[in-house]
Amino acid sequence: MEINKQELQFEESLKQRLEFICDFSNVTQKFVNYSIRKLEKTNISYIESHRVIIKSITF
Repeated sequence: MEINKQELQFEESLKQRLEFICDFSNVTQKFVNYSIRKLEKTNISYIESHRVIIKSITF
């Protein structure tokens, strides 16, 4: 059984806005991209949403 992973990028305008806010507030941020994982030969898929980690809090 194979697992296919497809990673999608953040929308650039949203990412720029969040970076600006975090830079203004002097906090670090980490962006984790959205991904879709599909099991071959089945109808099962797992969707992992975008995540932004700011000061150890995940949004």
